[in-house]
Amino acid sequence: MKSNLSNAGFSEMTAKSKPISANGGGPQRLYSLDALRGFDMFWIMGAEEIVNTMAKATGSDFWNGFANQLTHPAWNGFHMYDLIFPLFLFIAGVATPYSVGRELEKGKTKRQVMMRVIKRAFILVLLGLVVNNGLVIRPVSDIRFGSVLGRIGLAYMFANIIYIYTKKQSTQIIWFCGLIIGYYLVMKFTSAPGFPMGDLTQPGNFASYIDRTLMPGKLYLGNHDPEGLFSTIPAIGTGLLGIITGNYLKNGKADGKTKAMRMAIAGVILFALAWVWNLDFPVNKNLWTSSFVLNVGGISLVLLSIFYYIIDVLGYKKWAFFFKVIGMNSILIYMSGHFIQWEYTTNGFFHWVGQIFGDPYNAVALAICFVGIKWAFLYFMYKKNVFLRV
Repeated sequence: MKSNLSNAGFSEMTAKSKPISANGGGPQRLYSLDALRGFDMFWIMGAEEIVNTMAKATGSDFWNGFANQLTHPAWNGFHMYDLIFPLFLFIAGVATPYSVGRELEKGKTKRQVMMRVIKRAFILVLLGLVVNNGLVIRPVSDIRFGSVLGRIGLAYMFANIIYIYTKKQSTQIIWFCGLIIGYYLVMKFTSAPGFPMGDLTQPGNFASYIDRTLMPGKLYLGNHDPEGLFSTIPAIGTGLLGIITGNYLKNGKADGKTKAMRMAIAGVILFALAWVWNLDFPVNKNLWTSSFVLNVGGISLVLLSIFYYIIDVLGYKKWAFFFKVIGMNSILIYMSGHFIQWEYTTNGFFHWVGQIFGDPYNAVALAICFVGIKWAFLYFMYKKNVFLRV
């Protein structure tokens, strides 16, 4: 498990690589990718619990509103918590030109690189099964096959295959548009049997119907799985948007400041288009609708432009080290909760902290300690140069 990882696919996205110079000089580490990935993972490794406990302790409108943003809407709509998953996939795409592209530049054949990508996807699908079902033998009917890691693996794989076999970035843009427009047309002109054409309700939409028909085992919501097979199609677009962005960062001739500005402008445009499209095709994470792709893609571009400009262009890196440590072992911390009793460890070391604070802030203090314990573990792994690699 010990390796020097690069700004690459899913868990190989931790950089010992030499991507680009933000200011046009020699090659240097694209530090912002690790930091942004770590910022993304920070929210699901315990930061959301800090916000939730603050909301309960204070009862303030601000913290309650913040806590509400760290939940998923029941169906249509968007909360910031919906960004975590697609932002991760977008970042994986941004890293592709530096990893897969570098392998091609070194002389590996397209087939060799593609087989490595397929292997990664297969491993991620298997890890997703472990996350969902544990290491327990179950009847197929009791197994949930759809998973976050599985979707990342499949979307990453297909987006990378498109990248490997397309020479021009314009072709990748055509693929991106084709995926989200094609998905829109299918969803608008089909439905589950017995429902009107274009029905986008949970029981009536075509994607959920296909998943109910084709996917073995059980679906997360019974008649629908948010990580189903059919809605993986537009998720490929999310990964491909990241690849297009990574291509621009790696090969664009502009200086770093200009690249950051253009990414931010592109992000705002995509965000605006998403909410115009929302009028006809609602923003919906459960279905990964085309408007959702544009919405999260736009926000991801803006976030990356900010991190890239501050860290790689201006050179302010020290503040981002906290997130970098998380980002360099993202798959490890994501899966760790299924094998490590973090609550037990936190209480063992810091129960006294909660006693000092007392009600109602004892829960807040322990939530902070919970995140701190995880970060300390990741820092130890970072110092030992140990990273979980797929």
